[in-house]
Amino acid sequence: MATNLAIDDKLLNEALKVGHFKSKKDTVNTALREFIQKRRQKDILSLFGTIDFDAKYDYKKARNRP
Repeated sequence: MATNLAIDDKLLNEALKVGHFKSKKDTVNTALREFIQKRRQKDILSLFGTIDFDAKYDYKKARNRP
């Protein structure tokens, strides 16, 4: 899908250099993937303290599955 965007040339060129990308397209696609990944990680953090754990669960036993 072709999209025209007004992207700050200085930011794009710096990201291209820092990331050692070959094209602006690769730079933007990687930046979008990293943005999405970081946002999803923040969402996961909100789950801390909300999940009930089974006190009887033996995690060591689960490691030794055949």
